Amino acid sequence: MQKQPSLSLRARTAHLLETPLIRYGIIGVILFNAIILGLETSDAVMAVAGPVIYALDTICLAIFIVEIAAKLFAYRLSFFRSGWNLFDFIIVGVALVPAAQSLSVLRALRILRVLRVISATPSLRRVVEGFLSALPGMGSVFMLMSLIFYIGSVMATKLFGAAFPQWFGDLGASAYSLFQIMTLESWSMGIVRPVMEVYPYAWAFFVPFILVTTFAVVNLLVGLIVNSMQDAHHEETNAATDVYRDEVLVRLEAIEKQLSRRD
Repeated sequence: MQKQPSLSLRARTAHLLETPLIRYGIIGVILFNAIILGLETSDAVMAVAGPVIYALDTICLAIFIVEIAAKLFAYRLSFFRSGWNLFDFIIVGVALVPAAQSLSVLRALRILRVLRVISATPSLRRVVEGFLSALPGMGSVFMLMSLIFYIGSVMATKLFGAAFPQWFGDLGASAYSLFQIMTLESWSMGIVRPVMEVYPYAWAFFVPFILVTTFAVVNLLVGLIVNSMQDAHHEETNAATDVYRDEVLVRLEAIEKQLSRRD
């Protein structure tokens, strides 16, 4: 009899944490904290309002701690079954490390709190989940691109290294120059046209390289990410549908019991 109030309190706490008011309120605190952390980088602002900014940052951190504590109370060990909850726990925990206020590296890590807006926003979570689910397929594409870059770097070093050692003098320089060409950053006037002044048929190497890497392989990566995002969205939609169906079934069972009692 004494455990029932505790369970109901956990249920009410879990329901409260999922309400739009709390959810959007936490997002607002995260964005406000991001502004505060940005203001800390300005010496002029800190000279005028340093204590106030530090106090506001501490208040934001206290709100995050209260939120995490409430989730731990409401969900108990199931809190750690969610990757996003673990992400929030680690991000907030970094700020509680004793040396965080003395080591500049740990102080700089406080800006990672802004990443909590990802876990607090379903649409952003969907993007990240889609990206993560696309990683296995992206690994194969990256391997393919690595082979293309290696072959292209060796060929470019052999073909153009003697006349243009600053771009194609060795394997590393060639790989970097080809990466610049793949990004289409000053590739024509900066690299290819000067090379073509010495090697008029150099276009026969660079144009197919651009077509394969920039327009084929990169678009393949984009396609994998988009498909993964769509799959993640479908899974989320199906999960929401299953939850709603279960709730409807529970309500129908309750109605049937009431009707059977009347009969």
